[in-house]
Amino acid sequence: MKILGVDDDEIALDVLEAAVTSEGYEFIRASDGYEALKKMQEERIQLVISDWMMPGMSGVELAKEIREKGASHYVYIIILTSRSERADLLDGLQAGADDFIIKPFDPMELRLRLRVAQRILALETHQLTIFALAQLADTRDNETGNHLNRMRLYSRILSEHIVERFSGTPEELPVDFVELIYMTSPLHDIGKVGIPDCVLLKPGRLDDHEFEIMKTHTTLGGQTLDRAVKEYPDVAYLRIARDIAMSHHERYDGRGYPEGLKGEDIPLCARVVSLADVYDALVSKRVYKDPFTHEMAKKIIEEGRGTQFDPLVVDAFLESEQEFLDIVSKYSDESDKGVVLSATKIVP
Repeated sequence: MKILGVDDDEIALDVLEAAVTSEGYEFIRASDGYEALKKMQEERIQLVISDWMMPGMSGVELAKEIREKGASHYVYIIILTSRSERADLLDGLQAGADDFIIKPFDPMELRLRLRVAQRILALETHQLTIFALAQLADTRDNETGNHLNRMRLYSRILSEHIVERFSGTPEELPVDFVELIYMTSPLHDIGKVGIPDCVLLKPGRLDDHEFEIMKTHTTLGGQTLDRAVKEYPDVAYLRIARDIAMSHHERYDGRGYPEGLKGEDIPLCARVVSLADVYDALVSKRVYKDPFTHEMAKKIIEEGRGTQFDPLVVDAFLESEQEFLDIVSKYSDESDKGVVLSATKIVP
């Protein structure tokens, strides 16, 4: 995150820079409000920390200018001030400031305020991303809303069972892993927005050339989300979404795509979504096939244990079989009902 520090006192800027960069943020300096506005035209500034009292343009006037000019993204504004009167703070808030820190500031307090700002900016990023991707999915992808809902429910169930028996590193399994999977698994195929209609919407099986084109949806989605990760490296859901989009077609035996990753080199989130995606494809109707029964899908997944799928994830699937059936029953598309749950009907 790029933070712009604005103060006519160079020593104060030095102190501010030390506190900001110690948290890993990029710091940009400006000696007054006018220089700050110019910097904001040149750089994508996400947070401004400005002194209140400056010659030419005060920090409050700068906040008002930023709000009136508008921006393609929200800019969080913190004002450094020795003022503590209620009327002064109200004036600052009315001008567009988000927070105030009393001078001389405690570096620890500043760092904590920055973390609050980061969470608020990340929330905005989350909302914008979900909204934009939902629009893209609505206009370009021919999957149904039920498919996406089933996917996230399957993925959450698998994750809950995995968390109970997981023995890997904490870095691989964050505390909120289950909810992150639930939130981001619907974005697994977002890269399909970059696939030509003649391939994406073809009413039938793809030939070898078309399949190679279709496979690029993994890198398209992964690279797009990776750019968001670089802008907001501390936002966990973006990292999970990127890994899922890029790696959900990798195979446990290393014969998948796009990178041929093998075993635990494949992110755990992608290993989870891979099975959920395959199960849903098997039990759903497609233009080239009728839906498979649950029993047939289960057989295929069991046969893929240790080759296509992570054994840990397959075990989680077998433990949660009834929950999968409940989801299929509740959220099946109309064309699938009455076929998927028939354990005796096997569709070739």
